[in-house]
Amino acid sequence: MTSKPQDGSAQSSPEIVLSDREWREKLTPAEYAVLREAGTERPFVGEYTDTTTEGVYRCRACDAELFRSTEKFESHCGWPSFFDPADSDAVVLREDNSLGMRRTEVVCARCHSHLGHVFEGEGYPTPTDQRYCINSISLVLQPTGR
Repeated sequence: MTSKPQDGSAQSSPEIVLSDREWREKLTPAEYAVLREAGTERPFVGEYTDTTTEGVYRCRACDAELFRSTEKFESHCGWPSFFDPADSDAVVLREDNSLGMRRTEVVCARCHSHLGHVFEGEGYPTPTDQRYCINSISLVLQPTGR
């Protein structure tokens, strides 16, 4: 796993801070449920689950660059999967013990919006042996050349 602290202390406070009301005005109810309340979209329904379009995946809440299509891979898990963030400081990892499971949550470093979870040691043939399992609704794809 990356050397980032699991408690989010790599960046203790987000660069972008909005009130709950401002987030609700900026995001749709579905986006808010995932990005601000750490919800999860249903598997195999996300806009980017199967896309192979080349480009940059940005945070839907704040437009920060998070992942690139060159690090996206087919994991057949129902959500877009990446083996590494675009920049080592693009995301913050936090321990997540919700739902009776021990997982590692992935949040945007810039606004601390929930993106998904990262898993390790699943045997995927990727350079990092990690799977950043990210909700499509947390992302906006900016195709290359635009």
